[in-house]
Amino acid sequence: MCGIFGYCSFLVEKDRKYVCDVLCNGLARLEYRGYDSAGIGIDGDTPTSPLVMFKTVGKVASLRKDIAEATATPSPAEANTAEPHKVDMKKVFLSQTSMAHTRWATHGVPSNTNCHPHVSNALTEFSLVHNGIITNYKELKLVLLKRGYTFHTDTDTEAVAVLCKYVWDSQPHKRLNFTELIKTVIKELEGSFAFVFKSTHFPDEIVAARRGSPLLIGVKTDRKLKVDFVDVELPTNEERVDGVEAGGLLAVPNSVADGHGAAGPKLRRSQSRAFLSEDGMPQPIEFFVASDASAVIEHTKRVLYLEDDDIAHIAEGELHIHRLRRDDTVSSVRAIEHLEIELAEIMKGQYDHFMQKEIYEQPESVVNTMRGRVNFDTRQVLLGGLKAYLPVIRRGRRLLFVACGTSYHSCIAVRGVFEELTDIPVAVELASDFLDRRTPVFRDDVAIFVSQSGETADTILAMRYCLERGALCLGVVNTVGSTLSRETHAGIHINAGPEIGVASTKAYTSQYVALVMMAVQLSDDSILKTARRQQIIDGLHDIPAQIRKVLAMDKALQEMAKSMLAKEKSLLIMGRGYQYATCLEGALKIKEVSYMHSEGILAGELKHGPLALVDEHLPVIFIMTRDSLYPKVQSALAQVTARKGRPIIICNEDDETVSDAAKCIRVPQTVDCLQGLINVIPLQLLSYHLAVMNGVDVDFPRNLAKSVTTE
Repeated sequence: MCGIFGYCSFLVEKDRKYVCDVLCNGLARLEYRGYDSAGIGIDGDTPTSPLVMFKTVGKVASLRKDIAEATATPSPAEANTAEPHKVDMKKVFLSQTSMAHTRWATHGVPSNTNCHPHVSNALTEFSLVHNGIITNYKELKLVLLKRGYTFHTDTDTEAVAVLCKYVWDSQPHKRLNFTELIKTVIKELEGSFAFVFKSTHFPDEIVAARRGSPLLIGVKTDRKLKVDFVDVELPTNEERVDGVEAGGLLAVPNSVADGHGAAGPKLRRSQSRAFLSEDGMPQPIEFFVASDASAVIEHTKRVLYLEDDDIAHIAEGELHIHRLRRDDTVSSVRAIEHLEIELAEIMKGQYDHFMQKEIYEQPESVVNTMRGRVNFDTRQVLLGGLKAYLPVIRRGRRLLFVACGTSYHSCIAVRGVFEELTDIPVAVELASDFLDRRTPVFRDDVAIFVSQSGETADTILAMRYCLERGALCLGVVNTVGSTLSRETHAGIHINAGPEIGVASTKAYTSQYVALVMMAVQLSDDSILKTARRQQIIDGLHDIPAQIRKVLAMDKALQEMAKSMLAKEKSLLIMGRGYQYATCLEGALKIKEVSYMHSEGILAGELKHGPLALVDEHLPVIFIMTRDSLYPKVQSALAQVTARKGRPIIICNEDDETVSDAAKCIRVPQTVDCLQGLINVIPLQLLSYHLAVMNGVDVDFPRNLAKSVTTE
């Protein structure tokens, strides 16, 4: 959803124009997350000058135009009185801190006033960018209004900026340092968030914090880092860390008086050893704070991921990480990891849109999912991440799949093969509904959480719900270092590569393949299932070539979309058995990117209501590839044609029972449980072409975000 990008340079000369370019490029890399407005905040002409802001409703390209004109946006507090002023874009900074944000509106309409960064007052003493939702902002706002503070936006975020100002004003005689001030503020907040804070009281410093929303820090320096981790500075037992319980906001001055201000805390460690030079002297260094690794990859591949309740403080070229509360269950170091993705992977290259590129990448992405895991010579599957847990999974009394959206459909797609190969009952749950019902979970359940980003809020909450109840929790994710991959007991990385388009395509097929491989590995202790396992593994071997064959039909599918579907308002997609998931996923793709109403229907339910919709005006796509349920789908097709329906049939290449006069999409035949991997490709291509014909921004459909990091 919202995207955060922060840039902090130390002893590196950069002019204001360069800083703005870095911020805009970072936001451009985060556009896929979905947004409706964008803004940046950069240093003023002096260390204590107000923050210089540029904000716009619309895309990052529009923000770039405003920056090129060098006309700053007034703060909300002075929006009606201040004249727009020109900014000196050539001013050079030896050290600077700046931040940027793409906003996906939750509280307040998209507008310059509601756009981030948000500030505490006209002097911008405190400013911040925020991803997430503060659920108790109304209560905080009420308290602050009673104390004479004013608000100028409709957002939940502004309450946090004003709260920073209140905490600062509350202790004029013994000032907190920046980190302690932010700790005091965050202890008052409820909800999920990732923040970057900046203040004119603490020039050239930023503080970043997270709870529930992802945040990482990239490190760029010419010298090699001395160590590949950063120590977490934990407060000792003498430090009182829960002072808020004594009186909430009113307790702030007392907490300082008790000696817990700037000089108070005793820390277990006091230095970022990673950032010391050999001679102990400061070295030029740049830090990049971002919601996603794609925003920093063009600058550095060295990143560390913040955990929930981490507070990162960057000042004077050093990074210090603190904990909000002492918690011995959390690691006391944060590893500096090396990103494996390349810049070319997040560029469109020769394609018109990321979605088109990612559809065409599927022959390679499914190979990458299988690489090193499937031995086609010995017909064996080995998923290293699950190896130690196989006996526990096989003893489980239930396999519980939890996911949202496209990931949910991939779970539906493999439900049958898991039941067949493992003989364990399988339940597939939408994460939001699973939480709403407070579903009973037991210690001998095995819960499998599927998410492309690994940051889906509902899925993470469901995972923590299951962890609390003692279930074995496994993650199936695409993004290395994501919350799901870190907090589950074990899991599978699908290795599909970065997926930028909001509509998921290659992640679906890679999740499908990864889950099928998991089912095959779980059954490798069963002699009775040997023939079926070998059949599936042989089928996996042929899948990449079969996907390429379907992609070669793109021109014909484009013409079909133009002639039969482009002017329609509604579409039904029908199938049954393994193809039900394909119907759901195809309908979702068409809804997402072309804004056409579409519905995936189980063909067995046709006579229980949906048949009333069928007439000569309604297009219906039938998925009728050969499997054990083929005769039943034929029967459903006959019912539709008898009522003058207009079916488009997805069938196998050699299916002679389908008349040549019928509108057909002929696809290669494979094993029944893998056929959905082939059948979904034409539906992805149809949805893409329908979107292009309708003039839709394919990669950024309205109202949607790639990574849904709020409930």
